[in-house]
Amino acid sequence: MPPAALSVHLSIGQACAWSAGGLGVSPRKHSKPPLESALDLSGTQSALPFQLGIVMLGLSAAFGGTLVERNGPRWAMSVALVCFSSGFLIAALGAATSQYWLIVFGYGFVGGIGLGIGYISPVSTLIKWFPDRPGMATGIAIMGFGGGALIASPWSAQMLETFGDDSSGIALAFLVHGLSYAAFMTLGVLLVRVPDVAAGRGAVSSGGSAARPAPAGPQVSARQAIRTPQFWCLWVVLCMNVTAGIGILEKAAPMITDFFADTSTPVSASAAAGFVALLSAANMAGRIGWSSASDLVGRKNVYRLYLGAGALMYFLIARFGDDSKPLFIVCALVILSFYGGGFATIPAYLKDLFGTYQVGAIHGRLLTAWSLAGVLGPLIVNWVADRQEEAGKHGPGLYGLSLSIMIGLLVIGFVANELVRPVHARHHVSAPKELSDDNAADTADTADTADAADSAAGK
Repeated sequence: MPPAALSVHLSIGQACAWSAGGLGVSPRKHSKPPLESALDLSGTQSALPFQLGIVMLGLSAAFGGTLVERNGPRWAMSVALVCFSSGFLIAALGAATSQYWLIVFGYGFVGGIGLGIGYISPVSTLIKWFPDRPGMATGIAIMGFGGGALIASPWSAQMLETFGDDSSGIALAFLVHGLSYAAFMTLGVLLVRVPDVAAGRGAVSSGGSAARPAPAGPQVSARQAIRTPQFWCLWVVLCMNVTAGIGILEKAAPMITDFFADTSTPVSASAAAGFVALLSAANMAGRIGWSSASDLVGRKNVYRLYLGAGALMYFLIARFGDDSKPLFIVCALVILSFYGGGFATIPAYLKDLFGTYQVGAIHGRLLTAWSLAGVLGPLIVNWVADRQEEAGKHGPGLYGLSLSIMIGLLVIGFVANELVRPVHARHHVSAPKELSDDNAADTADTADTADAADSAAGK
């Protein structure tokens, strides 16, 4: 099951590489990323496909979460495969014809739908396979999303060096991405299973929703979950943590370059690219490491670490970052590990509060926080940097205000996490009629399948 989940998340994790110039670092070392240079775009325009993709990720996960629970992970991964790969093919057509709107529509809108459905489909499945270690399970799945950039960024750069970084070369790179990810994600579609123990046969189901016993402990439906204060507290927690993480990730290369531009040891373009790769590694390691640790120390405690220590790291960068390159790098790596850990731990946090009944659908609705953060984080950092540059500031002065804003956002998230309490019993699915109906139908389907197999065998 982990390889099935990783095949999807390593693919859709390509979105994390967009901030490294859209399609990786330009081999000709242009001052502008390749997509901006080829189509004569501004920085705001070139970020639009990524931003729309993140918005659609949250919206498709929110509206498609219930369908994922109902139709099962194989259906969801198939939909993700078609949408995500088609998005690249449409973007390839847009680049080949210099139609920027096709890149936005393909990569951002169509591909973003694949991002959302693909992101949540393996998560609830792995929670069912590892019910005693939900933090580790979600970390395994979501680790791949952070690691996707480690593959996509150098791969994209190599393709642009081979094909050229003009519009035709970018079109070919989009095309290769689309076809390659389609083949890789197919492995997940073929491998994925959900545990099926309702009929006592110890079998697994590969099709739609799994036959399952009524989950133990309190259970809350997705419709009821969004009416609880706990859901909205976690929504704020995720939004603040993601916004703060994107604040570093989205401007990583220019930020480290600007911080040390006036020192005796400025940061070269290759070193800045290496810094981005280090951040991606920290992002990926945080997803499996911190989420697994949450199984031992508890979800609330680990979010105290993400938000409290994250605010401290931002303060150290703002106050002392330009004095010490190692300090800047270490603080940024810690922030990105918390950023990744926050993504991976939130499904387990939801499972603790709302149960496993419709955790995938609840997770999908919560990811709308990511949609807002995907716009808010880059907007804060870019807008503030532009205003500070207009005011005549340079170097670290471009980022002082935005770093202070990030500290404030993390403090808000810390307070929201402290307000989380167990869900009141009035929100639970009591005398679980819904659960009983679901299980009765699932068990009947399983029994019918088994009876048919017995008859075919002459028993």
